[in-house]
Formats: sequence, structure tokens, C-alpha cells
Amino acid sequence: MAKTNIPHKTQIELWSRSAGRCEYRGCNRDLVGDLISGREDGTFGFVAHIVADSPEGPRGDPIRSLQLAKDNKNLMLLCATHHKGIDVDYLADHPEDVLLAMKAEHEDRIAIVAGIDEDRASYVIRFAASIGSNSALVDTRAIFMAMPPDRHPAEGKTIDLELSGCDYQDHEERYWTFQRDNLRRLFARKVKERIEQGEVRHLSVFALAPQPLLIELGCLLGDIVPTTVHQRHREPPTWRWQASQPTITFETTDPGNRPDATVALKLALSATINDERIHAALGPDVAIWSLTAENAHNDILRRAEDQSAFKVQLRQLLNRIKTVHGEEAIINVFPALPNSAAVEVGRVWMPKADLPMVIYDQNRSAGGFIRTIEIRP
Repeated sequence: MAKTNIPHKTQIELWSRSAGRCEYRGCNRDLVGDLISGREDGTFGFVAHIVADSPEGPRGDPIRSLQLAKDNKNLMLLCATHHKGIDVDYLADHPEDVLLAMKAEHEDRIAIVAGIDEDRASYVIRFAASIGSNSALVDTRAIFMAMPPDRHPAEGKTIDLELSGCDYQDHEERYWTFQRDNLRRLFARKVKERIEQGEVRHLSVFALAPQPLLIELGCLLGDIVPTTVHQRHREPPTWRWQASQPTITFETTDPGNRPDATVALKLALSATINDERIHAALGPDVAIWSLTAENAHNDILRRAEDQSAFKVQLRQLLNRIKTVHGEEAIINVFPALPNSAAVEVGRVWMPKADLPMVIYDQNRSAGGFIRTIEIRP
């Protein structure tokens, strides 16, 4: 039991920053009834110390207990269950760093949600091969913190489009058929319906998945609603754009006037793609168009401006390919792209204007590029 009389002003600050809800991870229970009653020993609403206010208490310290006894940074608002849990029932599972992380997560989320401007609110799509096993890569808090100041999450949860467990392997045709159908069904139910009802007016996309499926997601998104597609960077590990990074130098190649040749489009920003690998998939008579980057590497796309420039270059290239090869051609696409750029490929493609695309994927089991999905109007 705490021995310190916490100043009223400090308690009000804690209640405000926590929005009157239990700060224990996953609880979020509304405790405002206790605030109204003013009862410190009520059913709800316990002001708990992270570092106990006495050296003998839970997580107590001979020096810091006294120093932090009235410090709001050392206080959590908890329901009765979790107050007892962290101090008595499961004390060993709740060291200081764990509780500090819970407090920060909760209060950061409250600050984000409370600061939402309706015109800047955006619904968040999270698309990952396995959201559960990739929690560090698609962590909700990291996603939400990457959105301001341009956008804010419209709600405190994400719209998850998760690739289902599948017994097929990615070198098998049925794998791509299954996953594509799963994505389309989830998108129709979780996203398209809400857009058609007028509920969703802007989307923010955070995606980590195989490139053909990212392109498919982009096709589903299209331009039906304004959308921002984010890129996760490796160093530092963040979803925030790095405005101070160097500009990408894009390069395009045109194979010349070969209207009857098989059409290949090489999109290589994350890694180089040798023409021999394309010939191995399509044969010798191939007209290879390309949009690549100087010094391609897997963490190249750092700036939102470069992503926009990539879309402009791709739009021009698709127009040029159609002009040279005609209305009956099919574009065989070989991507080695940052995840966000792969989504943008699908968004740039226009079903009523552009040629059909067949998307290839580099597959180690098959020893090269394999055909995956076909995108048609």
C-alpha cells in the first residue's frame, strides 16, 4: 500500500494523460466512475507507483523511491485487478521497464487519438505475411507514430489484411491463387464496404508481404480513395520518411521499336536484375524495358518525394510500352522493389487504359523467376 499522499494536481495530470482508463497493456478499462466519486479505495482507479514509494515496496529502491514518490512519470492509473497484479500476484513479471513501456504506450495512444483533426484522420491498413509473428515489423504503436503531422489514425486499431496459413508453397501456382483470393475477400469486406458507405475517406497503408501480392493490393486500392503508402526503413528501423536522405537517381531503358517481341518490364530499385534471368523465364526474343535506380539496395527508398517520382516515371513507361507494342500486348513484370513502391505499381496501373500484367517473383526453390499472378481489367 502506498504511503505517499499524491498531490491532487499530479493525480489530475495522470487521469488526463491516461484518459481515465487503466494503463495496463490490453486492459484500457474506463475508470471515470471512480474519479467522480473521489474515492481512492474505490473499485476502480488506483494511482500506482512503478518504483514503490518505499525501499521495501514492489520495485523499491533505497534512493529512487523517495525521489520518484510524487513524480507523475513514475505513476500509473490502474484498475483494481491490475494494481494487485503488478504489486502482489505477478510481481516478478512486472519489472520497472515493462511498466514504463505500458505507461508510454497508453499515454502516447491517448495523445494521438485526442489530437485527431477530422480532416487529417486516416484509416490504417496493415498487410503482412503473418502479423502475429512479425509484430516488431508491423507494430501498431510504431505505425501510428509514423503518421503525424500529416495524418492521424482515425481509430485506435488497424484494418488487418493478413495472409492466411496455407499448406501450398510459394513456388506452387495454387499458393498465389489462394493468397490472392484471400486478399481480395478481406479487402472487399474490411475496406471496400466501408469506403462505399462513406465511412473511410483516407487510407494509410503499411505493408510487408511478397511483391506480387503487394502489387495486387495496390490494384485493389487504385484511386478509389486518397491513400498514403508508407515504407519501413531498416536503419534506423522506422516507418517515418527520412527527408534528409539523398535523392534517388532513376534510370530507364527503352529496347527500341520491337513491336512483335515479348514485353518485359524490369523494376529494380532494391537489387539489380540481370537480363539473363529474364531471358531464362521468357526466352530469347524479349524486349526488356526497365526502371531502375543508381546504386540499387534494399533500403534505398527513404523519401516520400522519391516514391512520387517513381510513380511518375512508371506512368510514362507504361504509356510508352503501350504505344510501341499495341493494345494486344502483355507486360511481364519482374520486380525487385521496396514494399511501398510495389504497392504503388498496382496503384499506378489503370485497368481501363493499361495493358495486362503478369507478375513474376524471384523464388529460391525454383532457382529463378516464376510466374505468379496476372492482372487484367
